[in-house]
Amino acid sequence: MAKTASEQLRSLRVGLGYDVHAFAPDRALILGGVTIPHHQGLDGHSDADVVLHAIADALLGATRLGDIGKLFPDTDPAYEGADSLKLLKAVADLVRENGFDILDIDCVIAAQAPKLSPYRDAMRENIARACGLTPENVGLKATTTEHLGFEGREEGISAQAVALVCRCC
Repeated sequence: MAKTASEQLRSLRVGLGYDVHAFAPDRALILGGVTIPHHQGLDGHSDADVVLHAIADALLGATRLGDIGKLFPDTDPAYEGADSLKLLKAVADLVRENGFDILDIDCVIAAQAPKLSPYRDAMRENIARACGLTPENVGLKATTTEHLGFEGREEGISAQAVALVCRCC
Protein backbone atom coordinates (compact mmCIF):
# COMPACT_ATOMS: atom_id res chain seq x y z
CA MET A 1 0.00 0.00 0.00
CA ALA A 2 1.37 3.42 -0.97
CA LYS A 3 2.11 5.97 1.73
CA THR A 4 -0.12 9.01 2.02
CA ALA A 5 1.42 12.45 1.50
CA SER A 6 1.27 13.02 5.26
CA GLU A 7 3.09 9.74 5.95
CA GLN A 8 5.72 10.60 3.35
CA LEU A 9 6.34 13.99 4.97
CA ARG A 10 6.74 12.37 8.40
CA SER A 11 9.50 10.16 7.00
CA LEU A 12 11.58 13.22 6.01
CA ARG A 13 14.29 14.55 8.31
CA VAL A 14 16.56 17.56 8.12
CA GLY A 15 19.98 17.88 9.73
CA LEU A 16 22.23 20.89 10.27
CA GLY A 17 26.01 20.75 10.33
CA TYR A 18 28.61 23.39 11.14
CA ASP A 19 32.39 23.27 11.15
CA VAL A 20 35.20 25.77 11.48
CA HIS A 21 38.97 25.52 11.25
CA ALA A 22 41.69 28.12 11.67
CA PHE A 23 44.27 28.76 8.98
CA ALA A 24 47.68 27.19 9.48
CA PRO A 25 50.93 27.52 7.54
CA ASP A 26 52.49 24.60 5.70
CA ARG A 27 49.20 22.81 5.02
CA ALA A 28 47.21 22.29 1.86
CA LEU A 29 43.83 24.02 1.66
CA ILE A 30 41.27 21.30 0.93
CA LEU A 31 37.59 22.18 0.57
CA GLY A 32 34.96 19.84 -0.76
CA GLY A 33 37.73 17.37 -1.52
CA VAL A 34 39.48 19.85 -3.85
CA THR A 35 42.99 21.15 -3.18
CA ILE A 36 42.78 24.90 -3.68
CA PRO A 37 45.87 27.04 -4.27
CA HIS A 38 46.35 29.30 -1.26
CA HIS A 39 49.27 30.41 0.88
CA GLN A 40 47.95 28.47 3.88
CA GLY A 41 45.66 25.59 4.66
CA LEU A 42 43.38 24.73 7.57
CA ASP A 43 44.57 23.32 10.86
CA GLY A 44 43.08 20.05 12.01
CA HIS A 45 43.69 16.41 12.90
CA SER A 46 42.38 15.20 9.51
CA ASP A 47 42.71 17.19 6.28
CA ALA A 48 40.49 19.83 8.01
CA ASP A 49 37.96 20.02 5.16
CA VAL A 50 35.28 22.19 6.80
CA VAL A 51 32.86 21.64 3.92
CA LEU A 52 32.83 17.87 4.16
CA HIS A 53 32.82 17.94 7.97
CA ALA A 54 29.75 20.20 8.03
CA ILE A 55 27.96 17.96 5.52
CA ALA A 56 28.83 14.81 7.48
CA ASP A 57 27.45 16.36 10.66
CA ALA A 58 24.27 17.45 8.82
CA LEU A 59 23.73 13.85 7.66
CA LEU A 60 24.46 12.45 11.11
CA GLY A 61 22.15 15.01 12.71
CA ALA A 62 19.27 14.20 10.38
CA THR A 63 19.58 10.51 11.19
CA ARG A 64 20.38 10.95 14.92
CA LEU A 65 23.60 8.95 14.51
CA GLY A 66 25.88 11.25 16.50
CA ASP A 67 28.55 13.49 15.01
CA ILE A 68 31.88 13.18 13.25
CA GLY A 69 33.77 13.77 16.49
CA LYS A 70 32.14 10.65 17.90
CA LEU A 71 32.73 8.54 14.78
CA PHE A 72 36.21 9.82 13.91
CA PRO A 73 37.71 11.23 17.13
CA ASP A 74 40.71 13.52 16.86
CA THR A 75 42.31 11.51 19.65
CA ASP A 76 42.54 8.47 17.35
CA PRO A 77 45.82 8.39 15.40
CA ALA A 78 44.05 6.43 12.64
CA TYR A 79 42.37 9.67 11.53
CA GLU A 80 45.47 11.86 11.53
CA GLY A 81 45.63 13.46 8.09
CA ALA A 82 42.53 11.51 7.04
CA ASP A 83 40.93 12.19 3.66
CA SER A 84 37.56 13.72 4.53
CA LEU A 85 36.02 12.46 1.28
CA LYS A 86 36.56 8.92 2.62
CA LEU A 87 35.06 9.95 5.96
CA LEU A 88 32.02 11.48 4.23
CA LYS A 89 31.52 8.32 2.17
CA ALA A 90 31.67 6.27 5.39
CA VAL A 91 29.01 8.55 6.91
CA ALA A 92 26.80 8.24 3.80
CA ASP A 93 27.16 4.45 3.96
CA LEU A 94 26.23 4.48 7.66
CA VAL A 95 23.18 6.63 6.92
CA ARG A 96 22.00 4.10 4.32
CA GLU A 97 22.78 1.12 6.58
CA ASN A 98 20.43 2.69 9.11
CA GLY A 99 17.52 2.82 6.68
CA PHE A 100 17.75 6.32 5.23
CA ASP A 101 18.08 7.71 1.72
CA ILE A 102 20.01 10.93 1.21
CA LEU A 103 17.84 13.26 -0.86
CA ASP A 104 19.55 16.63 -0.91
CA ILE A 105 22.48 18.56 0.56
CA ASP A 106 23.13 22.30 0.67
CA CYS A 107 26.23 24.01 2.04
CA VAL A 108 27.55 27.54 2.40
CA ILE A 109 31.22 28.32 2.96
CA ALA A 110 32.24 31.56 4.71
CA ALA A 111 35.72 32.65 3.61
CA GLN A 112 37.16 36.07 2.86
CA ALA A 113 39.85 34.40 0.77
CA PRO A 114 40.56 32.61 -1.46
CA LYS A 115 37.88 33.00 -4.12
CA LEU A 116 36.12 29.65 -4.40
CA SER A 117 33.84 29.97 -7.43
CA PRO A 118 36.36 28.34 -9.84
CA TYR A 119 36.27 25.17 -7.70
CA ARG A 120 32.53 24.98 -7.02
CA ASP A 121 31.62 22.39 -9.66
CA ALA A 122 34.48 20.07 -8.71
CA MET A 123 33.46 20.28 -5.04
CA ARG A 124 29.82 19.51 -5.88
CA GLU A 125 30.88 16.50 -7.95
CA ASN A 126 33.08 15.17 -5.11
CA ILE A 127 30.29 15.58 -2.56
CA ALA A 128 27.73 13.96 -4.85
CA ARG A 129 30.01 10.99 -5.55
CA ALA A 130 30.79 10.44 -1.85
CA CYS A 131 27.09 10.59 -0.94
CA GLY A 132 25.73 8.60 -3.88
CA LEU A 133 23.89 11.60 -5.35
CA THR A 134 23.93 13.52 -8.59
CA PRO A 135 25.51 17.00 -8.50
CA GLU A 136 22.07 18.54 -9.05
CA ASN A 137 21.18 17.34 -5.53
CA VAL A 138 24.15 19.17 -4.00
CA GLY A 139 23.96 22.91 -3.44
CA LEU A 140 27.19 24.75 -2.69
CA LYS A 141 27.94 28.41 -2.43
CA ALA A 142 30.58 30.63 -0.89
CA THR A 143 30.34 34.03 0.71
CA THR A 144 32.68 36.52 2.26
CA THR A 145 31.82 38.08 5.57
CA GLU A 146 32.60 41.61 4.34
CA HIS A 147 35.79 41.57 6.47
CA LEU A 148 33.80 40.87 9.66
CA GLY A 149 34.57 38.13 12.18
CA PHE A 150 37.38 35.57 12.09
CA GLU A 151 36.59 34.65 8.47
CA GLY A 152 36.73 38.31 7.46
CA ARG A 153 40.06 38.74 9.22
CA GLU A 154 41.27 35.67 7.23
CA GLU A 155 41.93 33.68 10.39
CA GLY A 156 39.97 30.65 9.17
CA ILE A 157 37.02 29.28 7.24
CA SER A 158 33.62 28.01 8.34
CA ALA A 159 30.91 26.01 6.63
CA GLN A 160 27.27 25.32 7.37
CA ALA A 161 25.27 22.53 5.75
CA VAL A 162 21.79 21.10 5.72
CA ALA A 163 20.85 17.61 4.63
CA LEU A 164 17.46 16.20 3.73
CA VAL A 165 17.01 12.48 4.25
CA CYS A 166 14.07 10.10 4.08
CA ARG A 167 13.50 6.92 6.05
CA CYS A 168 13.31 4.11 3.51
CA CYS A 169 10.17 2.01 3.31
